[in-house]
Amino acid sequence: MKIIVTGSAGFIGYSLSKSLLSRGEVVIGIDNHNNYYDPKIKDSRIQQLAKYSKYHHHHLDLCDKNSLENVFRAHKPSKVVNLAAQAGVRYSMENPMAYINSNIVGFTNILENCRNYKISHLVYASTSSVYGANTKMPFSEHDSVSHPLSVYAASKISNELLAHSYSYLFKISTTGLRFFTVYGPWGRPDMALFKFTKNILQNKPIDVFNNGKHTRDFTYIDDIVEGIIKAIDNPAKINPNWDSKKPDPASSLAPWRVYNIGNNKPVQLMEYISALEFSLGKKAKINYLPLQKGDIPDTFANVDNLNLDFDFKPSTSVTEGIANFVEWYKSYYQK
Repeated sequence: MKIIVTGSAGFIGYSLSKSLLSRGEVVIGIDNHNNYYDPKIKDSRIQQLAKYSKYHHHHLDLCDKNSLENVFRAHKPSKVVNLAAQAGVRYSMENPMAYINSNIVGFTNILENCRNYKISHLVYASTSSVYGANTKMPFSEHDSVSHPLSVYAASKISNELLAHSYSYLFKISTTGLRFFTVYGPWGRPDMALFKFTKNILQNKPIDVFNNGKHTRDFTYIDDIVEGIIKAIDNPAKINPNWDSKKPDPASSLAPWRVYNIGNNKPVQLMEYISALEFSLGKKAKINYLPLQKGDIPDTFANVDNLNLDFDFKPSTSVTEGIANFVEWYKSYYQK
């Protein structure tokens, strides 16, 4: 099977590509290698993927409509996984157009190519940030996501709505995956775990927002990848029981679904930091700060649908996941 994976130089895209290649799939990777964070780690990820003969890499931006179409025309994939996006809640307040271009224009170009090249299934990344002002816990796909708190979240809701339109109009099977705080080896240097680890090792203070009172459904990368592969192998179908008088936000009269992928075990941020301190064998110096604009104080994933449809739910504990990350971090940065 030929699968296009966009964002293949990114954290989740790299990890997924490696797993797909390991099971014998042909992976066509697309990434623009932007400098939102240090591109050296992106280059290192691609060097790892290049060891596989069935990996083909294309350095391009999803907004480059012609170049993107050339990739579809040349490789004729059967499925697409769109993980390319401008990430980061806080950065979306500084540079909102980056999110409009990458997450909306770029995603629409993906949808158009899926339509024109008869792609059997599109799987794409959404985010727990779509739940926005919702405080009903745990977050369920059956709840409304009409009150985003950041441009990033709004762009991801737009992805879900655009995907639904294409599923309805052109019968393209589309599956959106709402990821909850992904962490682990080969992760993003702009995220808290990287920053905390670096500063603790250098005896520098760490910035902890909301005075440490965040609760997050931290989800280990291997669990995320397994969930994506389950979705790839099980294309979204029409819900025959969907009721237009009581429309279910999680399914549709079109072949469209959205799923949470979270650990279903929210952890206090300070407990997360304690696990990191234990793995590093060092205490953190903490600089407590107020809640930042656009941040959701707490996240908690309901994964009943994931379990029901795919017989899967994430299971890696924060203690195990952070220990794996620290081992990788030391081997990568302290060579």
